[in-house]
Amino acid sequence: MRTTRIYIDQPLAPHSTVALGKEASHHLATVLRAKAGDTVTLFNGEGGEYAGELVQVAAKQVTLALGDFCAVDRNSPLVTRLGIGISRGERFEWVLQKATELGVSEIYPLVTERTEVKLKGEREEKKHSRWQQVIISACEQCGRNRLPRLQQSQTLAEWLNVSADIKLVLHHRSAIGVTELGTIKPSSVAMAIGPEGGLSAGEIQQLQHSGFQNLTLGPRVLRTETAPITALSIFQALWGDF
Repeated sequence: MRTTRIYIDQPLAPHSTVALGKEASHHLATVLRAKAGDTVTLFNGEGGEYAGELVQVAAKQVTLALGDFCAVDRNSPLVTRLGIGISRGERFEWVLQKATELGVSEIYPLVTERTEVKLKGEREEKKHSRWQQVIISACEQCGRNRLPRLQQSQTLAEWLNVSADIKLVLHHRSAIGVTELGTIKPSSVAMAIGPEGGLSAGEIQQLQHSGFQNLTLGPRVLRTETAPITALSIFQALWGDF
């Protein structure tokens, strides 16, 4: 039977009592129809997780008793920093979800020349909050105990100085594939991907001048939501924990 995992943004300690917030309580009590005595797993993003048993179940608040702490760490040893142009609709949320499952370390939503999504002020705050919740839900599902860091939206120029052992920009016209990267085994990778329509020629030149290498993922043009998932899978297979 699948264990329900719940993220809670507060300090946790073994053998203590915890009251969940409104959303988590509603999900357990109303959606999952949990009952007193049911077991769950709690984590707060600081590493490790706690066994928990539901003590009191109500639609507005669920209380549970924490058991032992388990120091399991499911983060990849490979640090991956994904800079990706903000795309429309659900595409960007899909990338956040799948990248989290694939062990991404940091996500940088980028505003590029061809970015059509305009975010400012309150709308940007709401969108960032929504994106953060997508990441939390993905961590609950996939077993991660540390959340990947979601950075604030920024321009490509602001992101150019990101640090990594190897820095790559996905470019389908490049002649360099994964096999041409050499025999190095980096501990960190930064990857730049454009939105719908890709990065402009000028932006690719900017990236190259900042130490990024062009990389192709094959002869077919991948969509903005397909490319990062493909690349992250390859990186984890080559240098991570696949």
